[in-house]
Amino acid sequence: MTLRVVLADDQDLVRAGFRVILGAEPDIEVVGEAGDGQAAVELARELTPDVVLMDVQMPGVDGLEATRRILGETGAIKIVILTTFDREDYLFEALRAGASGFLLKNASPEDLVESVRIVARGDALLSPEVTRRVIARFSTPETRPPERRPPELTDREFEVLVQLARGASNAEIAKELFLGETTVKTHVSRVLTKLGLRDRTHAVVFAYENGVVSPGG
Repeated sequence: MTLRVVLADDQDLVRAGFRVILGAEPDIEVVGEAGDGQAAVELARELTPDVVLMDVQMPGVDGLEATRRILGETGAIKIVILTTFDREDYLFEALRAGASGFLLKNASPEDLVESVRIVARGDALLSPEVTRRVIARFSTPETRPPERRPPELTDREFEVLVQLARGASNAEIAKELFLGETTVKTHVSRVLTKLGLRDRTHAVVFAYENGVVSPGG
């Protein structure tokens, strides 16, 4: 299966570089390019790609607003926010807008390619550094939410959500909970469906925002 990607960045050279890197992969095809957020929205609507690589700062409609508009129309498209600005406000706005990941433009070509594959299969694209920031965001008494267990989840599904929030892979969850990986995948899918979450990235954000887990807990 070929993953179809749209590039959205106002710098021609950046898009050209991404196109070369991604185009060298046999399972990835760049199907469109946009120089601003509005064009990205229109291309996403027209081409329905699997993944959009979205710059934050673009003229007119910026990447965060474009992300909201695209995902307001369809949740099937995965969006990775790409930026040179290592700022927490961008990080949290991107995640709340519905982005499936956040990657700095100084990431390696290998990380760029892998980010497309990771979000396309519905996994979390949260680096250890980004995960630490999500945790830190809710680590003070002023910002820490009251603990809450989602009533929709079974005991086992709740255990899986806790493990997701800690950044565990399916294999690690299986080992921790003494389950098969296929069973874990089923539980993860049910957790996302019941909580109305797009992917594992948003399961992590949900867990910390709603007090399912606490920093260090």
